[in-house]
Amino acid sequence: MRASGELDHAGRVRFSACINAVWDWSDGPVLVFDLADLDFYDSSVIGVLAMAMQRMEEEGSGRIILVRPSDHLLSVLRLTDLLSHVELRDSVEETVAELMLQSGGSASPAPTRPSVIVHSGGRSAAERGAC
Repeated sequence: MRASGELDHAGRVRFSACINAVWDWSDGPVLVFDLADLDFYDSSVIGVLAMAMQRMEEEGSGRIILVRPSDHLLSVLRLTDLLSHVELRDSVEETVAELMLQSGGSASPAPTRPSVIVHSGGRSAAERGAC
């Protein structure tokens, strides 16, 4: 999933729904979040990530990979003791290629970007139905 612009309480429901949809589709999913273009987030987003981490621990499977998170987000995750529960990467494309190789798939052709979650300019992805 790619988050850009602002992701706040208004987008939290859709953010959570997207994560749950992936879980319904795949047991123990690998959730990859591209956060390079995320300008703003509030505590509800941290709460959604914490719930996803808790579900992974309860079910004993799944991974969360954060791609290019801001220094501020890393600081918040460190303060909330959530940083140790995620993996950090620098590139979505390299991460997806690595995951495909680990699963026995081919890394070619170049992977496409995952679904988009956006809240920017007062109109969130939840309002547009993106996921």
